Amino acid sequence: MRRLLGGTAFILAMIAASVASAGGLGQAVPWQMGLQEAATPIMERIAGVHTFILWIITIICLFVMALLIIIMVKFNARANPEPSRTTHNTFIEVVWTVVPILILLVIAIPSFRLLYFQRDLPTVDMTIKAIGNQWYWSYEYPDNGDISFDSIMLEADELEERRKVDPGAPRLLAVDNEIVVPVNKTVRVIVTASDVLHNFAMPSFGTKMDAVPGRLNETWFKATKEGIYYGQCSELCGIKHAYMPIAIRVVSDEKFKAWSEAAANDIDEAQTQLLATLADDAKKLAASKKPLEIAATNSSD
Repeated sequence: MRRLLGGTAFILAMIAASVASAGGLGQAVPWQMGLQEAATPIMERIAGVHTFILWIITIICLFVMALLIIIMVKFNARANPEPSRTTHNTFIEVVWTVVPILILLVIAIPSFRLLYFQRDLPTVDMTIKAIGNQWYWSYEYPDNGDISFDSIMLEADELEERRKVDPGAPRLLAVDNEIVVPVNKTVRVIVTASDVLHNFAMPSFGTKMDAVPGRLNETWFKATKEGIYYGQCSELCGIKHAYMPIAIRVVSDEKFKAWSEAAANDIDEAQTQLLATLADDAKKLAASKKPLEIAATNSSD
């Protein structure tokens, strides 16, 4: 019994840890066990359904494990030397048919609601076209002066240079030109490919859409938190499949307007100006926090 209770406690602890230990906002973190932190309404719903189904599965597993232990203890050869000759039990057969159907219905209702929410495109504020190539992404902004550019993963030397203005730029995920979108705006993403199958995936947004040559698929997101978010191609597309990341930077309306105006003329200059502005904002924020930290230290003394 102690082993049973200990095993049950361990399983429950692992479940609680997996639910609580979500990934960081915008990218995975070391020892991550759960989903990345949600940055869109879609991802919030996905996380809710995920947790709901996780608890259902856990209860089922514990119930089956308890039945197995009871059977091993009560019906082993020592405790039950004369085995039963029962061939069937109508009540049990009805129960193990009806109960799974009810469980599947309970799971299906929120799942279908989530699927409908993902596929029901709301009124959009802007459109971006994402084109998968071997092995990089191209983007177009048809609503913002026909902005278009390629987005390629930064090599080691380029990454070191980027970290001078963006210290958090991660290896194998940072790109030269990021998608830039305004916060709290509904963005439609038209996804296609120029050569083979790719997939546009952004975990913190709950977005995952196949890029198929000769076909236009669409999805949408509404980022509610400013920051930088990373994803990757999620369809095996060749030798450098692992080296075509996706980076989406969510900024304020003012910064997006300034970026889009500059990007219409020179995307590289627009990216440089945006990063410089964000770096200045970070320095100002850090400077404004120092007096508060000093005051807090003095008051504690």
